Amino acid sequence: MTNKIRYFIANWKMFGDLKSLKSIDKVVKFTKLNKKKKFKLVYCPPYTLIYPFFEKIKNTSIDIGAQNCHEENNFGAFTGSINSKMIKNLGAKFVIIGHSENRSNGENDLLINKKIKSALKNNLTVIFCIGESNIEKRKKKTNRVLRSQILNGLKGVRSNNKIIIAYEPVWSIGTGVVPKNMELMKNIQFIQFTINQNFNFKKIKIIYGGSVSPKNIKDLNSITSLDGYLIGGASQSSKKLIDIVKKTFI
Repeated sequence: MTNKIRYFIANWKMFGDLKSLKSIDKVVKFTKLNKKKKFKLVYCPPYTLIYPFFEKIKNTSIDIGAQNCHEENNFGAFTGSINSKMIKNLGAKFVIIGHSENRSNGENDLLINKKIKSALKNNLTVIFCIGESNIEKRKKKTNRVLRSQILNGLKGVRSNNKIIIAYEPVWSIGTGVVPKNMELMKNIQFIQFTINQNFNFKKIKIIYGGSVSPKNIKDLNSITSLDGYLIGGASQSSKKLIDIVKKTFI
């Protein structure tokens, strides 16, 4: 293990209610007992739970994030939408943007770029998701897809101080299938290369997402270029989430 901070982003997706707050008690206790470990835990619950989660963890090292945001920076007539300013006001410090599930529902790179800029303007750390589909992978278009998503999504962004890239191959999300280490390392290197060639950024943080679990975390941890993980279903279980963090530092 290196001495760098590892990020563990818990994406709850459309899961949870007020009763779910009890489920993070064990995680809160775990973080307090492991203050010397170099990790940052971020919960991204549904919008309805952002403030209740914030109230519960405000005296801990855990942070809160949102799963998406509207691109408009100011208040306006956008029924059912929540922008980054409102998210920030609830106590969140992070926001996931560009997740493949939202891309599949119509979000394109132009819209994602606007959302990223709005989130940065409101001092939120952006977890910027990129990744190729199974068809794109089979047609050997992975690099082309990743490059396009990076260049268009980060167009006009001048600093990466508050940007974390989450590489999430679409074919891995929720399937239990994780890329082979060599493939994953190759794609991470390509992401870093693309950033270095096209942006005047510092070394960017890159995390992996897609079927992360206690069963595969040790293999994933062997990839030292990773800065952490975006965790979906497994993060809804305090036991599984704690196991993932524990096995990262054994």
